[in-house]
Amino acid sequence: MAWRLDGTYFENCNCEVGCPCTVADFSAPADYDRCRFLMAFHVDTGRIDDVDVSGLTVGVFGDTPAMMVEGNWKVGLFMDAKASEAQGAKLAGVFSGQMGGPMAGLAPLISEMLGIEKTSIEYSAEGRRHRVKIGEGVEVEVGDIASPLDPEAAPPKLTGVHHPASATLTVARGTTSRITAFGYEIALQGRSGLSAPFSWAG
Repeated sequence: MAWRLDGTYFENCNCEVGCPCTVADFSAPADYDRCRFLMAFHVDTGRIDDVDVSGLTVGVFGDTPAMMVEGNWKVGLFMDAKASEAQGAKLAGVFSGQMGGPMAGLAPLISEMLGIEKTSIEYSAEGRRHRVKIGEGVEVEVGDIASPLDPEAAPPKLTGVHHPASATLTVARGTTSRITAFGYEIALQGRSGLSAPFSWAG
């Protein structure tokens, strides 16, 4: 059976703006000894095998070495509480990489799964503003960069990168960031952000 997901994504990590891992296409280390990130994916329309997953959101938390391609990632998933058991199982299969697609490329880098937490997820993307609230412990908002030279112009983009979300990413900055989950307590406001539409199939 085949699957397809279309929607929007954003992330916030503890690198400075912009994240060298992404800017250098994973050939340069993160700004600090560990890279910690939260990615949020909202599925506008999607079907995995015979299961409709439209309207659901998945969060991906990661803790990795500075050189991300070296592996030893620790990853936890947040599953939308609105997902049925069947929807949650299918989404977990895609976002763990078990069902192929872009996340399958990350699977060999993961040495420890921190778990899957099913909880309420509120996601919004309006203009330059992208926000997610996950349960009581996570609230992250990023804003796409606006140049002071031309504030109304389109925000800067990275192109041709090997990022699982998309090959073209909009550069953003964390405006609100509070993450208490999987034994971590971090705040990443003012740090690197990225956003993009995503279109996956497998």
